Amino acid sequence: MRISLETFTVHKRFPLTISRGTTAQTTNVWVRVEEQGVEGWGEASPFAIALDPGSPLGVKPDTLEPTSTKVRQSTEVLFESLEIVTPMLEAFTPWERQKIERVLAEAEVPSAAWAAIDLALYDWLGKQLGLPLWRLWGLNRRRIVPTSATVSISDPPTAQQRVRDWVPFTGGSVLKIKLGSKAGIDADREMLLAVREEAPQAQLSVDANGGWSLDESVKMCKWLADQGVKYVEQPIPAGQEQDLPFLYERSPLPIFVDESCFSSRDIPPLADRIHGINIKLMKSGGLTEAIRMVHTARACGLQVMLGCYSDSTLANTAASHLSPLADYLDLDSHLNLVDDPFTGATIHDGRLIPNNLPGLGVQQHASDS
Repeated sequence: MRISLETFTVHKRFPLTISRGTTAQTTNVWVRVEEQGVEGWGEASPFAIALDPGSPLGVKPDTLEPTSTKVRQSTEVLFESLEIVTPMLEAFTPWERQKIERVLAEAEVPSAAWAAIDLALYDWLGKQLGLPLWRLWGLNRRRIVPTSATVSISDPPTAQQRVRDWVPFTGGSVLKIKLGSKAGIDADREMLLAVREEAPQAQLSVDANGGWSLDESVKMCKWLADQGVKYVEQPIPAGQEQDLPFLYERSPLPIFVDESCFSSRDIPPLADRIHGINIKLMKSGGLTEAIRMVHTARACGLQVMLGCYSDSTLANTAASHLSPLADYLDLDSHLNLVDDPFTGATIHDGRLIPNNLPGLGVQQHASDS
């Protein structure tokens, strides 16, 4: 098979501010795999996660799971790793998934780069068979729940305006509120109350991105429950999972983890101290491991959310094919882009629905072709 790589830069309509900083644009990697006249597409988008030194998360010796730097998977790191591994992969066909995974594992390819290859291979498979992935997997699109729209850390008036800005795109009925402000939990409370005032009927969840201490997490979970919040995501920093049982026993709200959970191997040790996990294709290394994570989470009695980083329509459409298996969805990053080069899954009544085209069902905008 022949593999080609290129980068593309996308810009956010509204910069995203979380507890670790602000992002206004990203440069992602577009991977294309061609064999027998069929071309499959995949995407790698950069991300960064801060961990406590010595954290065991993501250490996966002697496995076929994607590795992760856990600190920063930059565009440069992702592109370079793909350039190195591409000549090794071109000796195979897209049917030889097991051999390809062995090469990726031995090359210690970062998870987001692995995801790009994995998505391209699935896209190729669906196109070769003439079926969209959701149908190939026997999934029911009617089970897809509405995706949340993200309101980043900001002052109360800006947060209210952001809620209004989302209405034309998703309807604004499901909102994820980013908290963990450097100004402290009082500022978080003011922002949450402002959002609730603007959207009194909306379903709210909160993502602190590890921005709270354990004591702050306990206080905020109790307070947020009184505000009608549905669940709280990653309240304490990744690497402090030993503190989760204390919070689990005291929180009236379900606790989901994101930065603390990259792959299926991370799930069983967390199962007694959380209620759910956030699966992102760039963390998991693609759809193959994401499917494994869904089943592992279910076996552990946990709920499942599908999320994203600064992904374009390409990666979010890939995730949408799995979304009938999820309890919650946070696949809104592409809706905040002013120059997304792709079209694919579309919003219907707040739900991101994959189409009937084969494979991922992603195409280039006519102006980008």
